[in-house]
Amino acid sequence: MQQSVYYGQIGHKDAEMLLGKYGKDGSFLLRDSESQHGALCLCVRKAPYVLTYRITHSHQGWGLETENKEKIKWFQSLDKLIQSYKETPHNMVPLLYPLEKSHLNKEDRRNREPTYMEM
Repeated sequence: MQQSVYYGQIGHKDAEMLLGKYGKDGSFLLRDSESQHGALCLCVRKAPYVLTYRITHSHQGWGLETENKEKIKWFQSLDKLIQSYKETPHNMVPLLYPLEKSHLNKEDRRNREPTYMEM
């Protein structure tokens, strides 16, 4: 599941644009952190904002840093972390709709205007 919502090295502005254009409240994606090497960012839409949470990886597993610096809950895999926050939001915006890259490709093809060529 994580591969379908992982966008790699896109910036926070690009993530906000994608979630704003294609998402709805509860839509989310993963991207590389711009400020901490090896960390990921979980970006979640809650209109009119996109909230960003840092996910770190250590020998303990995968953990999500919260705004109020609560004790980090560790998970064996990134998929288990995401699944946990889908089921129980833990004082954050619920993860309801994965913004999958394959969905965007189909959406872009549908939104393109037909090209008219005279022969």
